[in-house]
Amino acid sequence: MNAIAPAPSILDAAGVSPERAREILGEALAGADDGELFVERSESESFLYDDGRLKSAAYDSSEGFGLRVVAGETAGYSHSSEVSEAAIKRAAASSALAKRGYAGVSAEGPRHTNTKLYGEDDPTASPAFSDKVELLQEIDAWCRKLDPRVVQVMASLSGERRTVEILRADGRLIRDVRPLSRINVQITVEKDGRRENGFTGAGGRAGFEAWISAEKWQAQAEEALRQALVNLEAVPCPAGEMDVVLGPGWNGVLLHEAVGHGLEGDFNRKGTSAFAGRIGERVAAPGVTVFDDGSLAGRRGSLSVDDEGTPTERTVLIEDGILVGYMHDRMSARLMGMRAGGNGRRQSYAHMPMPRMTNTAMDNGSTPRAEMIEATKRGLYCANFGGGQVDITNGKFVFQCTEAYLIEDGRITTPVKGATLIGDGPSALTRVTMIGDDFDFDPGVGVCGKSGQSVPVGVGQPSLKITGLTVGGTSV
Repeated sequence: MNAIAPAPSILDAAGVSPERAREILGEALAGADDGELFVERSESESFLYDDGRLKSAAYDSSEGFGLRVVAGETAGYSHSSEVSEAAIKRAAASSALAKRGYAGVSAEGPRHTNTKLYGEDDPTASPAFSDKVELLQEIDAWCRKLDPRVVQVMASLSGERRTVEILRADGRLIRDVRPLSRINVQITVEKDGRRENGFTGAGGRAGFEAWISAEKWQAQAEEALRQALVNLEAVPCPAGEMDVVLGPGWNGVLLHEAVGHGLEGDFNRKGTSAFAGRIGERVAAPGVTVFDDGSLAGRRGSLSVDDEGTPTERTVLIEDGILVGYMHDRMSARLMGMRAGGNGRRQSYAHMPMPRMTNTAMDNGSTPRAEMIEATKRGLYCANFGGGQVDITNGKFVFQCTEAYLIEDGRITTPVKGATLIGDGPSALTRVTMIGDDFDFDPGVGVCGKSGQSVPVGVGQPSLKITGLTVGGTSV
């Protein structure tokens, strides 16, 4: 880990006295239930090497603040890319209009923490620009030599260092420096005029050094090639209802989309989630335990504190099949009479926080994956997912499998292409009949979108067997 000198306070660097900022915020929040001043400085860098050349190299730097005043269920929010006392005063006056004579009781501030889940590495500073370009060139050349069927390679690097300062109503200034980096490799192969792709990615909250050793990126490249060659031999997937075995790790994205969003507090407070009002009810098969945990060191979805200043923690959502909780930001928790668990997140200073996932996963079971396969007469083994869509109100989902195989008489046989899984989250959870002993998180590539905001997330699960899912493919 690089030793990085602590960056100066954003407010101080902008010539804004923290004491004066506290006074302005205090006046805006008088009579309100909650609110904060969120100040942010971000630097990001990305490189794309495609078609044998550096196709793009981008650097971005931004700075700004957002000031929020919460009165009941109403929130006033103003933001600006100018960090100055005058801009903060204007934002405070505008946001305070949300009160409109409201007289609330200021909520207790977030609990304190000294926990740091990552260092203050700066992926934009190291390695040097030229070294990053040379690395991508090396990856491209190495991949092309792996197999004569390789016809295209795309490699990319992206990294950022985001510094946030959260000034609370009680005068406390909470600071968090958040590094994030990622490396991706995609390989295209061709045989007899047919082309197929394989893709891998890896990353987390650290500098690039954690992922760019030759051993690691070469393993990524070999895995991308393996996926591409499997798909080169794949046949069209038959359609119909069948048992499905999901591999561990990234396949937890199905859980994230089909179940996770429905367990976010705002959807349940408004009654728009399929899980609204069902605390204490059985919503999944026995043995299914689902949690969200933003306190895992170094993981892509982790945060030492969320974007309201609340320390992250492990929140159990479903325990042994019973719904026991939701994910909350401070507003959602207050209005539902529950506890904020560090799930208040925002894309940037220009956005208000809302309940969001961090690292969402299903706990381990005890069944080896081989037993799941052996116990399946006819079905589908999904080793890897691509994208998917879900309707929050009913949990209905459609997911594309990027690597899948038929299961016939208890054995994995033919690779298939064009397989999609169709169902609904609440129903799918009740159809889980076997839970694997091979829990894993994704390699660090998740991005979650909600209400126009994108944030980095993690997903995870062990292997699972789900009975009676609809598989879309080719009619037989």
